[in-house]
Parts: sequence; structure tokens; C-alpha cells
Amino acid sequence: MAKKELASKYNNAEVEKNKYQLWMDKKYFKANPNSNKKPFSIILPPPNVTGKLHIGHAFGVSIQDALIRYKKFKGFDTVFIPGMDHAGISTQVKVEAKLKELGISRFDISKEEFLKHVWDWKEEYALTIRNQWSKMGLGFDYDLEKFTLDADVNAKVQEIFVEFYNKKLIYKGKRIVNWDPIQKTAVSNIEVIYKEVEGEMFYFKYFLESKDNFLSVATTRPETMFADQCIVVNPNDQRYAKFIGKNVINPVNKEIIPIIADEYVEIEFGTGVMKCTPAHDLNDFEIGERHNLAKPICMNEDATINQMGGELYAGLDRFTARKKIIEQTKKDNTFIKSEKIVHQVGYSERSNAIIEPYLSDQWFVDMKPFQQMILEMQQNDPEIVFYPKRFNDVLIKWMENVHDWTISRQLWWGHQIPAWYHIDDKSKIYVGTKPPIDIENWVQDQDVLDTWFSSGLWPFVTTMRSENEQSVYFKKYFPISVMVTGFDIIFFWVARMIFQTKEYTNKIPFKNVLIHGLVRAEDGAKMSKSAGNGVDPMQIIEEKGADALRFFLLNGSTPGLDFKFSEIKITSAWNFINKLWNASRYVMINIDDSFVLNKNFYNELKLSDADKWILTQLSIVEKSVSELMDKYEFALVGKILYDFVWNTYCSWYIELSKVNLNDSVKKAASNQTLVYVLKNILVMLHPFIPFVTEHIYQNLNMKDSILEENWLKINHCYETDYLNIVIDLIGSIREFKAINNLNNKTHLVFQINNLTFDKNKIINKNLNQINEFLLSFVNSKIILDINDDNKKTIIPIQDFTIEINNDEFIDNEKMLKEMIIQKQSLEQELLRSEKMLNNINFIAKANPDKIVEEKAKYEQYKIQLELINNKLNKI
Repeated sequence: MAKKELASKYNNAEVEKNKYQLWMDKKYFKANPNSNKKPFSIILPPPNVTGKLHIGHAFGVSIQDALIRYKKFKGFDTVFIPGMDHAGISTQVKVEAKLKELGISRFDISKEEFLKHVWDWKEEYALTIRNQWSKMGLGFDYDLEKFTLDADVNAKVQEIFVEFYNKKLIYKGKRIVNWDPIQKTAVSNIEVIYKEVEGEMFYFKYFLESKDNFLSVATTRPETMFADQCIVVNPNDQRYAKFIGKNVINPVNKEIIPIIADEYVEIEFGTGVMKCTPAHDLNDFEIGERHNLAKPICMNEDATINQMGGELYAGLDRFTARKKIIEQTKKDNTFIKSEKIVHQVGYSERSNAIIEPYLSDQWFVDMKPFQQMILEMQQNDPEIVFYPKRFNDVLIKWMENVHDWTISRQLWWGHQIPAWYHIDDKSKIYVGTKPPIDIENWVQDQDVLDTWFSSGLWPFVTTMRSENEQSVYFKKYFPISVMVTGFDIIFFWVARMIFQTKEYTNKIPFKNVLIHGLVRAEDGAKMSKSAGNGVDPMQIIEEKGADALRFFLLNGSTPGLDFKFSEIKITSAWNFINKLWNASRYVMINIDDSFVLNKNFYNELKLSDADKWILTQLSIVEKSVSELMDKYEFALVGKILYDFVWNTYCSWYIELSKVNLNDSVKKAASNQTLVYVLKNILVMLHPFIPFVTEHIYQNLNMKDSILEENWLKINHCYETDYLNIVIDLIGSIREFKAINNLNNKTHLVFQINNLTFDKNKIINKNLNQINEFLLSFVNSKIILDINDDNKKTIIPIQDFTIEINNDEFIDNEKMLKEMIIQKQSLEQELLRSEKMLNNINFIAKANPDKIVEEKAKYEQYKIQLELINNKLNKI
């Protein structure tokens, strides 16, 4: 077969072109559930169909794809299942914004028309995302791709909703929820972002009904006062005991409300008196439940004041109403004061609206049984192993303090809740996977499920497939081998996948959870659209290639830790790939057209010591890389492979092997070794840099693709310790010659001293071979310790030293000439400086700083001249 050659220069765009299509055409990543191989499965955390993939996605998928390729080499039946998430609120917000640009509001069109726009959006961005996946080189089985709104997924979501409802794990009720007044929907606790902001505490007079006294009440939300049902004091607070049971006048609407006692009120906090608005505060709601209070709502869904505000306030935005309340109560003499405070305010993660605690009729998941489930699973001997382990504690802590999960959303885009209400009796609810038989008497709930409800089913809806495939794929690939995700969605997603999957399948969803950190901006700040510091991975691929991007990302991947984006490190990754390219090109230039790698060459050919040394180093590296890959320590793997390729293979072995190229017998063994080690380097690097390793491999004329190779367990072990000493000696002697401006051809003899017993044995045994290499590379040699009285320069190396007589490398005659020239130059400078300082005009007119500077120079010249004279006298 004619030998192929690599281009003289590495061009990432040319190298990465058409490789992905080859892998897909050859079906290298197609799952084979009927094989006898041990399974290894990964499911992609489905990106939202809201836009392009960002650098965080690129980071996560690089880790997952590296694992798939590594396990494939290791002989596993691998499957990497792709998919996308409909992302209810996020996508609806994007589509509404797009329609708004066209002058269309979703409230002006039908639900069906709006959903058509959303599906068009989904198709457009799904295409973009798939294109980005291909550029990243992700080894997906596209035949298994899922979308969270696929018909079969929707059927499974409905089935599980019904099952959980029948088990009383899902219920409907009026509860205080986090309300997004822009999107007009409830959001869950973990979709609320709390920010510390400057606000105000307002104090009002709640006059007793008799108007002869008042109680001072503080609130940050005066706009909710229309719905106050009472004011509350602690039953043990002696200041207010006499008022309990009496009535006060609400300062905003003049309604008469009672004073009640409840131990929730802290005596020492504020005035010790609080207003109770059960429909607009979670704690007030609990007080209302205990005291059987009414729960009127004073706001509309868009956070404007409703009819409870009367003519003066109805229709006003909540914050406009707040200002007007302050103005009016000042006029009424019921406003006391306001104080500037700093407090935590909740914002909707999606719309950035200030969240309104709001009494609403919603669907909830009862979290108490799931809390117990996860705590029992993970507290002592965890069924699911987290990497790093500390994130298991994070999960446990969250589950210990979990609240019931609000799963209904007032949106159009999502899984519609499979519940129907009787048109004559709204309290009569039918829940089922199919509509009621007498459908004409029922109306379906218009709400959709929280996106995380369907995402929580991802591990098994991706593996169950259709009914006829269910047994094969589910039995083979479930539980998922490892779930790779960021720490920021442990609560959103990981916890929910665990309890929903366990409840439905009675199995854990995955065996391992690998938590990665965030890719931060170069200054360490969190990347965000608002900060404008995000990085587009596709732009990096355009400039430096996917391999350079992947190598950079994986080299930053220490489980659980963030790392900073770095243009310099991206360039460094590209330079490393270029180094590999040039080394590979050198290897190919040195093998002839008829070259075939002999799988048993190391037993059949006479290996040189350099060959034996590199094979031994390769074995050490392969073992370390395997162990670390199994622990997900990609950064450590990258460091080891970088050092092995750049230093051990390129800088040393290729150089050492050149000694053998003029000997036909040694050359044959060296060429076999060069190619064999290169092939194994390519296999080990392939999970990190798949495109360039595939390209180089194909030019070695072996199999059709590197993906047909196996990861070899390499067990070469030769006694070549002396070559590690040779390498240290060559490096140190090169450095010594450079420092002393000596030509590399200058012959030097070094004495070797301070040897340990073991080192002494190695050097004595291999002295001739050591000197052969030293003479070849640095025209120097070593001799064993000779005691003499000559002046020496000592060079420390590892745990021994080499020494050289100064006379061997110091040319006294040359040095004398140079010192005389230097002396004459100093004498001239001293004379110039002396004349200047004795010049009356200079002293009178010059800047004082200039005079001081010249005097300092004069003193330095005198000292330097004295030192030169001393040296000359000694010589």
C-alpha cells in the first residue's frame, strides 16, 4: 500500500473536515443492545431549544464524549443518547419576544397558532444545535435521539402523573406560590434567584377601633395591606396582652380587623406586631390556616391591584400603588416613617420579574415520601456515587429542607396536565391518561407541567424506547452508567431524576454522578449574557479547531471545580496538537512505503536501549491514564499525556532514536517502536482530540478508522533506568553550556559525585552507553569521581552532582582581554563623570536630581573599577 504523508503544516479546518460524517456513516457509535459486551451508557443533559450552545455545554459534552470514546476502546458496548428539552418558560419567553418584534402578542392569537410558532422555533434551533454537536465531534447514536415533547415521552409523562396522583404523591390545592407577574405563572422555589437589594421598611399606625390608641406595624410590602385579615402579636408579649381580642382599623381601606395572638411573632423583632395577609405571604398563610382566617387576594395575575383597592388604587401596578399608599397615609396621619434597609428579594430566573408570593390553585408534588426515599438511599452507604463525594452531602442537605414542589405552570408550551374538571361541578376532578368517556361534560386543565417534571424522567424515557424495543434497551443500558452535569442543577434536575425514576422503575437512574464546575471568564467572573462576557465555542472552533477547544476544556476538568477560560491556553492546546502533528510527520517520513507494523516486533527484533526505555515509559503512562480516566480525572490525564508526548516522545525518544537510523538492524526496530508508540499515543489522546488523531491514524495505513482500535493494556518493562539519568545529564549540560556561552561542539569532561548505592551500580554498569549518548548529543562525557585540587563548578542533578574543573571551560587569556577592555571603558566613564561634577556651570544649572544621579554613577564606576582591578591582580 502506498504510504500517505501529512501536510507540511497542521491546518485544523482541513483536518476536521468530513471526519464526523465518516463516523456517522460507519455507525461507529450505534448502540448494539444484543451484543455480549458490557454496557456503558450516557444520556446527554438535554439542552434547551432556546438558542445556541454556550461554552458550558461544550465543556459538559466534551467530558461525556471523551468517556464514550475511552470506554469504546476499552471494549464496552457504548451508547451516547442525544436529546433536547422543550424548556417551557424559557422557550415561550423567546418566542413571545420574537412575535413582539413582529407586532404580535400571544394573547391576540389562538393557542394553536402560538404553538405553531413555537414548533417552528424548535425545528430551527434543533437544526443549529445538531450542527454544533457535529462540529464538536460528539459520538451520538442519533437513531435514539429524544425530545421532551415527543409523543411517546408525552404519553410516559401523563402515565406517571396519573400514577403519582393515584398514589397521592401529586395533589391539587390552594397554596402560596412564587408568582411571576410577567409570565403570569407559578415558578418553583429553585427557579427564584434571591438578590440582596436596597429597600425600605414602612411603619404604619393601625388605630384601635376606639381611635384612642394605635399599634405600630412595619412592612416592606404596603401594597398587600388591602388583603390584611388581622394583626398579630406574641401571646407572651406583655406590651400587647391587653389588646388581644380587640380590633384595629386598616389604614389603607379603613376595614375593621382583629388583633390575634400567635407564637410565630418574635417579641424582639421590630415592633413585635405584624400584619397578616394570608393570600400574599407563606408564613401568613400558615397563621391563617391555624386561625381559620379568610384568604382574599388583592392583586391580579399581572401584579396590578384588583377591586379590593377601591377607586383610588384598583388597576395600579403594585409599586405605583405602594407610592400612592405612602402619600395617602401621610395625609391621613397613619404613616409613621420609613427606613432604608438591605434585604433579600426574589426574582424570576426566566423573566427577571420580582416574584410575588401569591395564593393560587396549583398542582403539587408531596415531597415528604421522596425526602425519606433519598435520605435512606444516600446517607449511609450511597446507592449513587457522586464525584466528588461532597456533592452527595449537598443533595442530602437540600432534601432535608425540601418543600412541596409546585409543578403546574400557566403556560401554553409544555405537557398539558391530564386532568379534567366537570363543567357543572368544578370540584369534581378526573385524572387519567385518556379523556373521560363523556368528554362533552368535562374541560381539561389548561396548565402545563413544570419542565423539570418531564426532564426528571429523562434516564428512562430515553432508554425505554417504543414498546417492542423496551426490554432490550432498558435491560441493557439502564441504569445509566454515569450522569455528567453541573453542580448548579443538582436540585433542579439530579434530585428529581433520582426520586421520580426510583418511584416509577424501583431502580436508581444512574450509577455515578460526575459533577463538573463552571467555565468562568478570564477574570474569574461568572459568564452571563447580561455581563456580555460569554464565549462562543463555535467561534473558537472556527479559529483554532474543535480539538484545541476540547483539549483545553478537558485539561481544565477537575471534578467539582470551576476554571477560567483562557485564550492563551487555547493557543497552547493548538501548539500541542501541532507538536503531535510534526512528530507524526517525522515518523512517516522515516518509514518506507512497504512498512507494516509488526504486532510482535518487541519480541522478534533486537531493540535498542532507547526503544526499551520508551516502551517502558509508555507502559507507565498507559496504566496511569487508565486509572485516572476511570476516576474522571481528565485534567491529570491531560497533563500526563501532554508531558509524555511533548517531552518523553518528541523531545527525547525521537532524538535518542536518531542514533539508530544509520544502522539498518537498529533502524528497523526503532521504526517499529516509533510507529507503535505513536499509535498508542493516538488512541490515548483520541478521547481528547478525536479529529486530528483520526487523521494521523488514517495516514498510518492501518484500519479504516482509529475507532476500530482497542485500548491496549501495555506491559513493557525493561531495565533502562540509566536513560533517565542520560536525559537529565544532557539537559543539564546543555543548560550549562548555554549559560557559559559555550558552543555545543565544545568537548567537556564532567566528574560524577555523591551517588547513592543504586545510582552508582546503574552508572558503573552502563557507563559506556551513557557516554555514547552524551558524546552524540552534547559532545561531553562523564568520569567517576577523581580527587584533585582544581577549582570546580558543581552542578546538582536529582540526588547527585556533576563537577567540572574550571580550567576546562574558562579561557583565562580571552577573559583577560575582555577585562582589560572593560577596565578601560570604566576609566573613561570615571573621567567623564569627574569632569562633569567638577564643572561649576553644571552644578549651578543642572536639575538637582540629575546631579544626585551623576554622583551615584561616579561611585558605582569606582566600585566596579576596583573589582576589575582585583580580578586582574588575581589572574
